[in-house]
Amino acid sequence: MEAELLSCGYSRHSTPFSSKRIHSLPSYLFRLQIEGRGQALVNDIFIDLLPGSLLLFQPGEPYELNLYGAEVTGTDSADYYLYCSGPWIDRWWKRTKRQQHFHINLDDRIITLWRQMVFESRIMTPDSHELNSYLLQSLCLCLDRAIAETGEPFTITQMKRYIEEHASTPFKLEDVAQHVGLSVSRAVHLFREWSGTTIVRYALDIRLSMAVERMKHTPLKLEQIALDCGFNSYPYFHRAFKEKYGLTPALYRG
Repeated sequence: MEAELLSCGYSRHSTPFSSKRIHSLPSYLFRLQIEGRGQALVNDIFIDLLPGSLLLFQPGEPYELNLYGAEVTGTDSADYYLYCSGPWIDRWWKRTKRQQHFHINLDDRIITLWRQMVFESRIMTPDSHELNSYLLQSLCLCLDRAIAETGEPFTITQMKRYIEEHASTPFKLEDVAQHVGLSVSRAVHLFREWSGTTIVRYALDIRLSMAVERMKHTPLKLEQIALDCGFNSYPYFHRAFKEKYGLTPALYRG
């Protein structure tokens, strides 16, 4: 299998916990701290783990974990973890230089994917193995995105998420600004400063990408696709599409 989930789970500790040192991991290991604190061996030294601490280890690397638990910090330690292997995972790993430790925003989409893999591993229906392979690939790509977004303010990430989730509806700049508790002028300025594009352009690109997918995979009329993807009128969709892709929607669809 291209991406094989060997095991995964959700772990919670109210008392201190220490794992035995593994001198050479037999597979890839991913671990995301959700609550509480601890320490992990990273590049031969112990580093602190906080909520959002993401560990990524490849086969052959050593691994050791110490968790404090509520007895020490007043808060349980909780995390998601998984072991995986496969050609797709090998290729994904080699796409970029990967550190063993990152700090990411706790994205609901990442946690949902992880939770679903844990669920599928427990119920083990005939298609669970295949489904978990695709969920694992999705998780890897979402982790890459979360890592890339680490350097930008959380407010920018929140605005992007809002735009992505509401792209198919005709929202206003005021809606985006209100979502993050900023004035419109401040939200517009910050978004452009950190993203290199405007809120309107970002939303437009998402809507056009949505339209392309529907044109490829559904028999819907172009007018209906434009409406479903958040365009107020077909002429506007036609003009924006041609400007971005160099073809009219009809010619693009062929």
